Amino acid sequence: MRGYPVNCLSCSKNCVKMNLLRNLINIIYPPRCLVCGEFLLEDSIRDKNGGNSFCPACFTGFSRITSPRCPMCARPFVTESGEDHLCEACLRKRPNFDAAGAPYLYDGPLMTAIHSFKYGSRSYIGDSLGPLLAQFACGWLRESGNLLTMPVPLHPKRLRERGFNQSLLLAMHVVRRLNTELDFLSLRRIRYTAPQTGLGKDERRKNVRKAFQVINPEDVKGKTVLLVDDVFTTGNTLNECARVLKKAGCEKVFCLILARAGNRV
Repeated sequence: MRGYPVNCLSCSKNCVKMNLLRNLINIIYPPRCLVCGEFLLEDSIRDKNGGNSFCPACFTGFSRITSPRCPMCARPFVTESGEDHLCEACLRKRPNFDAAGAPYLYDGPLMTAIHSFKYGSRSYIGDSLGPLLAQFACGWLRESGNLLTMPVPLHPKRLRERGFNQSLLLAMHVVRRLNTELDFLSLRRIRYTAPQTGLGKDERRKNVRKAFQVINPEDVKGKTVLLVDDVFTTGNTLNECARVLKKAGCEKVFCLILARAGNRV
């Protein structure tokens, strides 16, 4: 027992018991891929709790966004070589946020996973998607000190309908990984809006106009906010959130998104 504190031995024993219990559960209830439902093997992608999440085929189908891409809105370019540079849309009109980053394109197996996460009452999928976003954040952000992490809020009616805010579940993983402060109360959605899905570009912008409010501006004044969401489509929701945050005195707003919709430009 020399050199091993008693509490470490206790933790070690508990870990062994948990691993044995998890292995027993996996034998009785073999884990399946969260996307395709296939039984998972040892080489499957594991979530933070040691459980299996995605089969290799589905995880390989997650389309990573690589350079060159727009550093402002995270949209990738068709060309496979070259430096990051602003896209035409951001050159014509700069967004209210300072930069956006996303690890994946919104297509294929990841789109299926996000749809099940948001609309299929499968909140536990966030425990597998969240760590992927948090891992990307560590490399994307040059420094995470003094960041105030905020999820894009849902209207109370939408929250009751869905049962959870998917952006908050993702943000919680980011906060734990970056060791930043989490604020899910200051930014509120004060107007119930139609889902952005199916709306045109102009309709999306009008739909979220004046839909958000900062309850206590003093809480965000002079702060740098990391705004977390699941999908970036046209960016109108994130842009409106950034607008009201900066109007309330926020110094900078960076948007962290799991998946970026839209074709390469």
